[in-house]
Amino acid sequence: IDFDLILENVKDLNVLAGEGVPQIEHTPGGARLRQPEPLPLTLYQNGIVMFNGPFRPYEDPATQQCLQDIMDGYFPSELQLRYPDGV
Repeated sequence: IDFDLILENVKDLNVLAGEGVPQIEHTPGGARLRQPEPLPLTLYQNGIVMFNGPFRPYEDPATQQCLQDIMDGYFPSELQLRYPDGV
């Protein structure tokens, strides 16, 4: 696993997702600006934790696919169900 590549690509993906750029949220009677909600990802020596969920070892095929997507420069495909309109 190329951790340097993962960190570099996560930074790029954060920019694509609008990190630091407020979004317009429509409310009854108006609108307000809000910051996009972060997606927590913690890398460990032997696995990852995403969304404060369960620990996922690197040997798990789903974890390998998630990290391969990031190393390829894409948002993890497993996020499509959670974010059908994009991250």
